[in-house]
Amino acid sequence: MKIFPAIDIKDEKCVRLLKGDFNNQTIYEKSPFDQALKYKDAGLLNLHIVDLDGALSGELINLKIINNIIKKLNIPIEVGGGIRSMDKIQAYIDVGVDKVILGSAAIKNPNFLQQACEKFEGKIALGLDAKKGKLSVSGWKETINQTPEDYLKNVNSYGFSRVIYTDIDRDGTKTEPNIDETVNIAKISSVPVVVSGGISSIEDIKKIQTLNKFNIEGVIVGKAIYDGDINLHELKELENA
Repeated sequence: MKIFPAIDIKDEKCVRLLKGDFNNQTIYEKSPFDQALKYKDAGLLNLHIVDLDGALSGELINLKIINNIIKKLNIPIEVGGGIRSMDKIQAYIDVGVDKVILGSAAIKNPNFLQQACEKFEGKIALGLDAKKGKLSVSGWKETINQTPEDYLKNVNSYGFSRVIYTDIDRDGTKTEPNIDETVNIAKISSVPVVVSGGISSIEDIKKIQTLNKFNIEGVIVGKAIYDGDINLHELKELENA
């Protein structure tokens, strides 16, 4: 199973939001680079980065920081946040990003998702963020009257290589992931699914490990690492299991 330790960047710092609320954030001491180095030193093989400034502005605010992490640490990175044009996808591909996550732009304009998948084959991940069962976009400030399942059914053949499902109401809460809903998504998805939101302990991850029969390939872990609830070496052992 793939483990994606998370780095959310805002104002050049590592932060964690509670339930996607920009007014309820925790700022951590380590810089994004130092946090990435910590993950690398622990032997973790993947990294999940969200440019929160980009999610709000639609611009690649933290491209230089992400570029520096890739150049110096040589670790596969998936990146999301404010990626709303082909040029922005290309900018991330050019610096060596492994997967570019499309969320708001893909949901608002499925044709953009399809074109991106065709142009950047194997490089696009689809981010489905939901609140109370409905899709959420634009930095989680706007809710769309559509379920993730219905949206996914319509775009399932477009050619993205991964789906990341986040239950925003659990994100940053450490109240357990929404496994039932993630399994529902995985049963529909034509590609592997990653669990995000609410991870509180190693036991949560062990539970997710048992779901590989449902096409669930990995898990994103954020606040539980920062708060010391999950040990990085334990994570590494699970990734190797």
